[in-house]
Amino acid sequence: MRIDHAALWVGDLERAKDFFIRYFGAAANEKYQNPRTGFCSYFLSFEEGAARLELMSGPAAESGVRGAGAGYAHLALGAGSRERVDELTERLRRDGFQVLSGPRVTGDGCYESCVEDAEGNQIEITV
Repeated sequence: MRIDHAALWVGDLERAKDFFIRYFGAAANEKYQNPRTGFCSYFLSFEEGAARLELMSGPAAESGVRGAGAGYAHLALGAGSRERVDELTERLRRDGFQVLSGPRVTGDGCYESCVEDAEGNQIEITV
């Protein structure tokens, strides 16, 4: 397993992206936009390490849904394959952890599931 990315909800997506580029040397991917939900995001990569930072904005950030306010959103762990995502998700379900979504292919083509850890934090299991 490896940490794939951490995610932050932000109010001003472009400003947040520019901050990490200017001060921390991040490189941004092409902006992802879901016209149906209004969700937008950037994945930022850094010179050292494989983990990325996902910056997210959209109506969900204002909804009051747990994990959708400004700040921490989730920690993503890369399992290495779709089969491993499926296996780990089912193991967690059997052990009594709440599966929030998936496994599924997301609108931007990622294969993932989301579960709550023992403290109620959202953990995304991705390839």
